Amino acid sequence: MPERVVVIGAGSWGTTFGKILADGGAQVTMWARRPELAQEIDQAKRNSQYLSGINLPRSIRATHVLQKALEGAEQVYLSVPSKSARDTLKQLRPLIANADVPVVSLMKGVEKRSGLRMSQVVEQALDCDPARIAVASGPNLALEIAREQPTAAVISSSSQETADRIARTARNRYFRSFVNTDVIGTEFGGVLKNLIAVAIGIVDGVGYGENTKASIITRGLVEMTDFAVAYGAQPATMQGLAGLGDLIATCQSPLSRNNTAGRLLGQGYTFQDVVKQMEQTAEGLGSVAPILKLAKAKGVEMPIVEQVKMVLDGTLAPRDIAPHLTTDDDTPQGERTTNDDGDSGGALRRALQRALHLVRDGGRRAGGDRP
Repeated sequence: MPERVVVIGAGSWGTTFGKILADGGAQVTMWARRPELAQEIDQAKRNSQYLSGINLPRSIRATHVLQKALEGAEQVYLSVPSKSARDTLKQLRPLIANADVPVVSLMKGVEKRSGLRMSQVVEQALDCDPARIAVASGPNLALEIAREQPTAAVISSSSQETADRIARTARNRYFRSFVNTDVIGTEFGGVLKNLIAVAIGIVDGVGYGENTKASIITRGLVEMTDFAVAYGAQPATMQGLAGLGDLIATCQSPLSRNNTAGRLLGQGYTFQDVVKQMEQTAEGLGSVAPILKLAKAKGVEMPIVEQVKMVLDGTLAPRDIAPHLTTDDDTPQGERTTNDDGDSGGALRRALQRALHLVRDGGRRAGGDRP
């Protein structure tokens, strides 16, 4: 029998994931905060504000009544802004307290006040077993997937059984889900790539070219890997779909909200102006400060993210951003990361090795992300 699933949140990504699930055969109910949006999805099979021009599957249902949405749900997917996640989860808790259902986070951010990853917020707010919680991440630009352009994601859970179950549900002819059990790495990959994408947007807005952007992306992957490993992630995860894959997609596409926010900053708009212009939340803007606080606690250096914060604070002119050029002194430095154990090449070397393995094996392997 098809899984009965509910997607909480009807922005571009939540609606797109609802389409993914429905096209894979699941019975999908969307929950939208605004009644008029729920009605449009339910009756017209459209979400004109967030996914203009996309026809949704006729089987998708939608409601603005949370209790109604959750009736009979066998899987729950969360796609709300990180800043409002805890409030939404408080409403959710009494409705699923007695249901032993998997809860899947589609959110990419950290809680500003606590610095917790979204899966940790879910665990706290719902008081549920971590084995019930999964996270989804990868190179997943909503509009491209809604147009059914082929892509992949990784589903991660501390429970292999939960990850496998969600991956079987979240797959169809244009979307493939891989699995791993490195929740820390998978979540931090989704958070950290947003910060690098803001930096790329800034230099793009200033008018710098491909050399600058390639340098920042490459060194950004090193920062991402150092940070994530310091918090217990597996290095290989950062060269997978949730790390390198998501980083490339988010940095190079004008569909990326974080890239767009950075580009506006680079063009001279203030942080407040950027927030006003963005229809949807650019999670990278709110994650800069908590990530730097977490990095400081572990002694991880993140010059790219530091300079993004300086631009946001107005203490650095966008044209002066050059985080990949910053060093403590004039001593030549290698490319290695702090977790390389003396082996040179760092994250870039491992990424290239990974790509070669994928080509050699005909795409059958994905390192830590296995199908």
